[in-house]
Amino acid sequence: MSDPAASRRAAPHGIRAVALPFVHALRLRCPACGGGPVFVRWLRILPSCPSCGFRFTRGERGYWLGAYFVNLMAVETVFAVLFVGVLLVTWPTPPWQGLQIASLVAMGTSPFLIYPFSHTLFLAFDILCRPPSPEDFAAPHEPAARTVRRPHA
Repeated sequence: MSDPAASRRAAPHGIRAVALPFVHALRLRCPACGGGPVFVRWLRILPSCPSCGFRFTRGERGYWLGAYFVNLMAVETVFAVLFVGVLLVTWPTPPWQGLQIASLVAMGTSPFLIYPFSHTLFLAFDILCRPPSPEDFAAPHEPAARTVRRPHA
């Protein structure tokens, strides 16, 4: 006889099933399994998850354009919140020059700070829209380099 509590623990349901990949993504872990880390350096993602083997490119050319879009939207949100927040706090005499300098600094640094999160969050969103298939977990196949042996003289 199967234990209903064990089956609930095995696969998340409802809101938890939707939120879990995003929680993993915000922790910079694999959105599919939560394993990781998935980044070699801050700006360099591994080709696949070291725990489950989930390939992060999902076999499409231009796949990361979605992650770049997420990054762009996040950076624009940072700018809007910064700009409107400073205007609301300092109105009627906003510090225009200080706001200009702060905006330049924020716009120059935030794309790099948000970059890894945009990749993992886009993967989480993609997993929700298109659940992983067995092909997504296959190791990439590269033909071996052909070596030429020279006879000893």
